[in-house]
Amino acid sequence: MQKLSSQVKRQSGLQRVGVQLGATASVLAVSSLLALMACGGSQQEAQAPSPEVPPAAEPPAPVAEAITTPESPADIGTTLEATFQPKSGSKLSGMATLTETPEGVKVALAVEGISAGEHGAHVHEKGDCSAPDGASAGGHFNPATHPHALPSTSPRHLGDLGNVTIGADGKGTLEIVATDANLKAGDPNSFAGRAIIIHEKKDDGGQPTGNAGGRIGCAEIK
Repeated sequence: MQKLSSQVKRQSGLQRVGVQLGATASVLAVSSLLALMACGGSQQEAQAPSPEVPPAAEPPAPVAEAITTPESPADIGTTLEATFQPKSGSKLSGMATLTETPEGVKVALAVEGISAGEHGAHVHEKGDCSAPDGASAGGHFNPATHPHALPSTSPRHLGDLGNVTIGADGKGTLEIVATDANLKAGDPNSFAGRAIIIHEKKDDGGQPTGNAGGRIGCAEIK
């Protein structure tokens, strides 16, 4: 009986130990599982993709400035100078300056060495002052075939400049804008390639050329 009792007690103790070991193993298994879950969560959190950042907007392309050209041709502002040559035995000297403007051609004359009073001044059709009397310059420049007239009258020859007034010292100037004229090479209304003639007398506006007498000065416009 004593031996049987001892065996029963031994078996009970072994069973308690087995239960304890099983419980311990279960606890360890649960702890390991929790640890693995924690690690896995950390990895998932670490591997979580960062939100995409939209690309920076490109700056707007610069707007090209419109290239504008002046309404008037490139010849506007062109200036030509011509030197007077004495003709018909005169002692005339001087300069002519022609500048293209939006209104036409501004003609500025400065002469000296001739008698006091008014002397007709005209643009003539040919830029040739080779003849001793200036006849090589041809007639008045008149592309529209208008009658001759003074600048205060319209229509008139495009080359009608009026009169230059000479003082007692033999010097005088004239400044006038010839509307509709220009300095463009080859243009039918161009003064370029023509000549300016100073006459011995006053231009009185009469027909056909103003009764201004002989040609005492000639300047080629080139």
